[in-house]
Amino acid sequence: MIQIGKVQTLKVLKISKIGAYLDAETGDDADSILLPNNQLAEEIKVGDEVHVFIYRDSEDRLIATRKEPLIQVDELAVLEVKETTKIGAFLDMGLERDVLLPFKEQKYKVNPGQKYLVGLYVDKTGRLTTTTYISRFLKTDNPYKKDDWVKGTVYSLNPELGALVAVDNKYKGLIPKSEASRDFKLGEEVECRVIRKREDGKLDLSLREVAYKQIDSDAEMILNKIERYGGILPLNDKSSPEQIMDRLKISKASFKRAVGRLMKEGKIEQIEKGIKLK
Repeated sequence: MIQIGKVQTLKVLKISKIGAYLDAETGDDADSILLPNNQLAEEIKVGDEVHVFIYRDSEDRLIATRKEPLIQVDELAVLEVKETTKIGAFLDMGLERDVLLPFKEQKYKVNPGQKYLVGLYVDKTGRLTTTTYISRFLKTDNPYKKDDWVKGTVYSLNPELGALVAVDNKYKGLIPKSEASRDFKLGEEVECRVIRKREDGKLDLSLREVAYKQIDSDAEMILNKIERYGGILPLNDKSSPEQIMDRLKISKASFKRAVGRLMKEGKIEQIEKGIKLK
């Protein structure tokens, strides 16, 4: 049985002036699907098997293409908005026809020319449709472990939790608020380190290296900050994690490690108001 929105292998039933008709595997030749002439290879003949993607044309008829789509049903991909209309936005999926992102499937406003992470599904009418509500498409059976570096796309921002990331555009990931050393944008691609793999398979992520590697760059950054503050930085061990994150964009633990390194090297000293250059 054919699957709308999927690449599959179908057999050629007959060749006509307008293209090849492919077996829809229903037992009824009247259900055969057209592969238009502009998608045919010169040597194609009856009985051949072809790899095609099935979707609906502008007249709502099933049609086949040999073009490789940018997304398939039950997958996620970053697609560009081609235009917005009264019924929603149309996204480029790499085929002759764009795919609809209805208003009800827009978790946030989308704009022409920009790209967004979306999932593809078949709606109740049998048409291909996209959505920005992608949690249901994400899996937890990832192959990663602690300290692996991964790539993903930011798909949601939660002020309480942090940045939600689709790792490999397949798996559930989170950059916790405590690890969010900067602001993120929806659709932004990020490279992160796995800091924790939870029992349920979800990944906690960080933009930062492991502590013993990160400490050098943190220490250098703090020295530069002290110089910019005129030789005294108004932060020390008594400062709150929020104060440290606001000024330095690092955690209090990272701050204490870097300050400890600088004090050991004799480059800074702690004073009542903060830390100062020696």
